[in-house]
Amino acid sequence: MADVPPSSGDLDRANYATIWDAVARAVPDRVAVHADGADVTYTAFEELAARLAATFVAHGLGPDSTVAIFMYNRVEYLTTLYAAYKIGAIPVNINFRYHGAELAELLEMSRPSALVYPSSLAAAVVDAAERVPLPGLVLVVPDTAHDDADQAAAAPPAPGVPFASALDAAPLPSHPRGPDQRIFMFTGGTTGRPKAVVWTHGNLFDSQLFSIYGSLPVDVPTSLDDVTRVAAREDLPRTVCLPLPPMMHATALFNVMNAMVLGGTVVFLPTARFDPRAAVRAVEEHGVTRLVVAGNAIVGPLVDALEAGAGDISCLNTVLSSGMVWSDDLKARLIAHAPGATLIDIIGSSEGGPFAYGVVRGPDDLPCRPRLARGAVVLAPDLTPVDEVGETGMLAYRGAMPLGYHDDPARTAETYPVIDGVRHVMPGDWVRVLGDGYVEMLGRGSGVVNTGGEKVFPGEVEKVLLALPGVLDAVVLGLPDPRWGEVVTAVVVTAPGAPLTPEQVQDEVGRRLAGYKKPRRLYLVDELARSPSGKVDMHRLRRRITEVEVPALVDPVAAPDAAERTP
Repeated sequence: MADVPPSSGDLDRANYATIWDAVARAVPDRVAVHADGADVTYTAFEELAARLAATFVAHGLGPDSTVAIFMYNRVEYLTTLYAAYKIGAIPVNINFRYHGAELAELLEMSRPSALVYPSSLAAAVVDAAERVPLPGLVLVVPDTAHDDADQAAAAPPAPGVPFASALDAAPLPSHPRGPDQRIFMFTGGTTGRPKAVVWTHGNLFDSQLFSIYGSLPVDVPTSLDDVTRVAAREDLPRTVCLPLPPMMHATALFNVMNAMVLGGTVVFLPTARFDPRAAVRAVEEHGVTRLVVAGNAIVGPLVDALEAGAGDISCLNTVLSSGMVWSDDLKARLIAHAPGATLIDIIGSSEGGPFAYGVVRGPDDLPCRPRLARGAVVLAPDLTPVDEVGETGMLAYRGAMPLGYHDDPARTAETYPVIDGVRHVMPGDWVRVLGDGYVEMLGRGSGVVNTGGEKVFPGEVEKVLLALPGVLDAVVLGLPDPRWGEVVTAVVVTAPGAPLTPEQVQDEVGRRLAGYKKPRRLYLVDELARSPSGKVDMHRLRRRITEVEVPALVDPVAAPDAAERTP
């Protein structure tokens, strides 16, 4: 795998719309997207995006307008993204699991000029519309393939106009866009309120060079012509990308965007619900070469299906995951079914990176140890380098990175410090130095729970718990889990004689918040032993409950609902 430098050199037109337009001209008849049993060529895909872009312009959208995408993986998601890029607008990624209040909060923050969503999510949009005004342009994608037909039939009328009506406009002529156009990547961060990490197209493209070209026998492009020549080469392995996590997350979105830079084909599963057997069939049927996963949460069910004889995935040459726990045992089980594949476990974040890569080409590469990426360093709390074996420090990166957080200069200054005249990104991940560039991940320094790739802010769940009758105090934290990385765990103090069941906790949290925020383990204690300042000694509390001093009420809390948790 090539060691790609952290800069694209003279490629000063690194804008994804400009690149995709050029790729469409270079490989017009190649399949860009396969979805819902149909193939969409690059020519057809570019025309769809150009028509939607023209509709956006007709409704007053332009550079720096925001376009909210409240949708799971499907061709309309990618079309909306492309159309926004064509006019210099900023797409806003919204978690399709959000309820109305959560959706309303993000709409209020991002103030979109357009909203695109599938009819199966109409209930959340109707609820949000009672809280905040909807944008002037709302487009509804018919959701005939929704998993729950009864739920779809019972859904309220969907606000907006059909998505197809926005494709009646004459295509907007293609024209180059510059590298300074922005991309928002909303993330839960450490405050509970979503924050938009602001990338530019140019910086994002630079940061993705390893993911795009690292596995190919090519020189790194230094011009738009070089990019399109690589995409058009017939002698290179064809990239067929299947993203299993939702594109509302950076890992899936960026890898899909990268596949299209290479003139590859993107394959989408037909429904939001993750079906591992359907994923295996799609890999085999379409000759998928690049599979995007989300650590154990996806790979676990996938290897279970493979070991039950679901199909053949030997066509894979790359499997990528980022920001999620991916255990060595599941890597070993997966590589047994895809012996020609390279597994790439990326240590990264929405705030920037990559910081480190764990690369497995076969059983001899296990146990997998992440190695620092070029441009990554380990720093002590005083921001000096840490290089002694066995010492701990925080990951930092000095390559291409976002501009910072949207409208949050204080948080930006904290996460993107300038050290000795060089800007770094430091989201707060702690590691132990192992020597020769290798590190051991120790976890994020904040209290955010990362469960199945989703970030859960404890205070948001605690607020719901404290509203339950009989609940006197509550703390939410993450406990280790072999599949999800962490599971949301509630430690609750109740009034004497007040009953509280796991079902009550899950029902109430699920009524107010997205399903992945439900506590999966519940502990009842007499007190939380808060300090005079009101703080809980979290280290002591974790030790107390994990040493089974306090019994857990785990049924059914400890059994995650895979349909809720994976796309």
